[in-house]
Amino acid sequence: MSQAGERPSRVLLTGHQGYLGTVMAPVLAAAGHEVVGLDSGLFAGCVLGTEPDDPPGHRVDLRDVTARHLSDVDAVVHLAALSNDPLGSLAPRLTYDINQHAAVRLARLARDAGVRRFLYASTCSVYGASGAGDPDDLVSEDAPLRPVTPYAESKVRVEDGLHELADDDFTPVFLRNATAFGYSPRLRADIVLNNLVGHAVLTGQVRVLSDGTPWRPLVHAQDIARAFADALVAPREAVHATAFNIGTERNNMTVAEIAGQVTEAVPGSRLVITGETGADPRSYRVDFSRFRRAVPGFDCRWSVREGAVELAEAFQRFGLSSADFENRFTRLAWLRAQAEAGRIDQTLRLR
Repeated sequence: MSQAGERPSRVLLTGHQGYLGTVMAPVLAAAGHEVVGLDSGLFAGCVLGTEPDDPPGHRVDLRDVTARHLSDVDAVVHLAALSNDPLGSLAPRLTYDINQHAAVRLARLARDAGVRRFLYASTCSVYGASGAGDPDDLVSEDAPLRPVTPYAESKVRVEDGLHELADDDFTPVFLRNATAFGYSPRLRADIVLNNLVGHAVLTGQVRVLSDGTPWRPLVHAQDIARAFADALVAPREAVHATAFNIGTERNNMTVAEIAGQVTEAVPGSRLVITGETGADPRSYRVDFSRFRRAVPGFDCRWSVREGAVELAEAFQRFGLSSADFENRFTRLAWLRAQAEAGRIDQTLRLR
């Protein structure tokens, strides 16, 4: 097994057929890691564009992982989860089963198998309404955690569970990603920038249902992948059992500002703020400096504007349709369709 601060030779990447995993696998491979995937395959068919060249992997539900899946693994990058707030609120029991209990169980199996580093994909959503005070305040990793959804609550519980597992030979790291954006061959349309760009391309409208005032921290999928790659090889003392916000202060924006960036990136589109859903309690601006201090030289490369242009070009190049945008690339709609077709059971396992 690798020692602290050295390059792991074999990395287990869970959720490698998801939105982030499909971007992360080639980044880790390019950094010199041998990547082995682990995925249930729920979203493997949610492809826009060229079919991804996935690494070799295990087709297994996270809840059914055994010790053999951790054989000869040096590090784990754990992305697999039910991945957004509406889905978590619809099925909170499954959210806790998969996102919390299965994640902590995986980490325990990894520790017992001799895995030395475990990177956990957490979220800035753990801060909830923490940033609702002075708009000039930036939320650091030491801020109170006030999750307002089962999805965010499950992330907090996993961080607590991994803290308890940490020891001299097992280093968990908690990477609290800002809201992701950007093109992935396995697209998600139910995250804010991707959704706004899709609507702009398909309808000519950048439609905001809230009042536009909530703050959102955003980060490109490629920058998330680079951060994980750096965290894999950072000195143990720099990252051991530590939480890091992943993103850049430059991409702290209000929803209205994000929508304005989309309007500029998609020629001919127009901004419509309806305000029909009112103000969202999830509002926070985030401080990302701790990770830059721990990993000198790291910084995010993608701006919101650049991501919006990238997405618009991809949507047009690959002929994104309204039907796919609303169904294939929206997690909740996709799972409902799979259930209605009898492809998954009530526990979200593939039949």
